[in-house]
Amino acid sequence: MICYRLRCAHDHVFEGWYKDSSTFVMLRQKGLLNCPECGTSEVDQAPMAPAIVGRGRARPVSEESEQETEADAAPVAPVAPSGPAVLPDVVLSAMREVRRTVEDNCENVGRRFAEEALRIHYGEAPERGIYGEMSESQREELEEEGVAFQNIPWVRDTDS
Repeated sequence: MICYRLRCAHDHVFEGWYKDSSTFVMLRQKGLLNCPECGTSEVDQAPMAPAIVGRGRARPVSEESEQETEADAAPVAPVAPSGPAVLPDVVLSAMREVRRTVEDNCENVGRRFAEEALRIHYGEAPERGIYGEMSESQREELEEEGVAFQNIPWVRDTDS
């Protein structure tokens, strides 16, 4: 895996993790890299000084060091991310597409989601796709009543 520091056309800086440099190039050429902040696909590498930390001192990443065997690699303790988790660009794009599909095909009932889902479940309201918000206690109630629903990660829509 290789980590690149990336920058979009709107000057947002973020990280991207890729199998190798050729995977990054291929994704960039196909327009599949997106800024998690604004969604633009105008993304390129930002200046960085990568290093691998292991036994002793940090050393710069080179083509040779990427080809180390497991026996040569020093154990490295995991490091907690310093900011919000950055999802791979392809995943963010897919999640944005899911959001658009839901918004185009379902009714936003907002905080009345649990109430409306129960009404649909018991035939008191017309059957249709709905989306909205619910509390944990409302979630438990819907599960107990046997109401089918699905949680969807709701990423920020970048088209607005």
